[in-house]
Amino acid sequence: MTLPTVKVAAAHAASVYMNAPATVQKAVSIIEEASRNGAELISFPESFIPGFPVWAALWAPIYNHEWFKRMAANSVRVDGPEIAQIRAAAKRCGVFVSMGFSESTDVSVGCMWNSVVLIADDGEIINHHRKLVPTFYEKMVWAPGDGFGLKVSNTRIGNIGALICGENTNPLARYSLAAQGEQIHISAWPAIWPTRPPGSGTNFDNLAANRIRAGGHSFEAKAFGILNAGFMDDTMLDALHSNGDKQAREVLETTPRAATQFLDPTGAVIGDTLQIEEGIAYATFELEQCVEPKQFHDIVGYYNRFDVFDLVIDRRRLSPATFRDKRAMERTVPPIAEISAFDGTGDRAEP
Repeated sequence: MTLPTVKVAAAHAASVYMNAPATVQKAVSIIEEASRNGAELISFPESFIPGFPVWAALWAPIYNHEWFKRMAANSVRVDGPEIAQIRAAAKRCGVFVSMGFSESTDVSVGCMWNSVVLIADDGEIINHHRKLVPTFYEKMVWAPGDGFGLKVSNTRIGNIGALICGENTNPLARYSLAAQGEQIHISAWPAIWPTRPPGSGTNFDNLAANRIRAGGHSFEAKAFGILNAGFMDDTMLDALHSNGDKQAREVLETTPRAATQFLDPTGAVIGDTLQIEEGIAYATFELEQCVEPKQFHDIVGYYNRFDVFDLVIDRRRLSPATFRDKRAMERTVPPIAEISAFDGTGDRAEP
């Protein structure tokens, strides 16, 4: 069996902040440009549509009601027109697309998930994952997801899996993808992730942290990696500084910016790296390179002890309620005459 060689692209791009329709149009143009440059797989950052809710880090929840409402209004349905436009672009260009977005639902106008979809080159959604656990202040915005999307998609360009931001810190989530033959791992990240105000100690260095986590996964799973971070442009910065909070602006300007880059199955950096400039990064993955490192450590093969470790993963899609309507019950309950013909033990009663 010969494994494919694939050119991949990652959008180190800024959302049109909290504006879903405009961000979708920007995403479509990026897909078209990357496909013209030969990319067969194009990924986007965490919550690219409509942008990452960094405002939850800057101010206490009592000051964020308007931001939350704005986020809810610009979050999108997985079966809605916005994702449909992304699917149409993927089909038109004949490429695979991984899109991070804030997902809404018709059962609750305020419920949102931090989600990612993988769209095939025919425009069909082949995986839909909701982040298992929102991290730190994200809990004030997004609901916890479920295991439904912990899947690797077997495609003509390789076996593709994805996790969102801090999920790449969860070794069990990462192992669940490695155990399905993952060859390309997409990790989606925000542009910045502030944890401390200036002068109060060391801020979280997401440049280093992202590289360590993604590199660890590539090394352990022997898979290529796409670290796809967002980008904070002046429009986003100005929107978050619209109330004139000087300390908030200082936080935004001094927090380390994340990078977009690519890793080979040893964890080494390959291809383009983008950090302080917006753009599209490219790399070429020769999936045959996933084979040789398996001689050293195959954590889903001989380099494991399945008699000692037993991992069970629940991939059911969770639902807020299960409904049984009257008509359905009438179809399943036998008529009275039939019920009286049984003695209650399961045996037919004597006449």
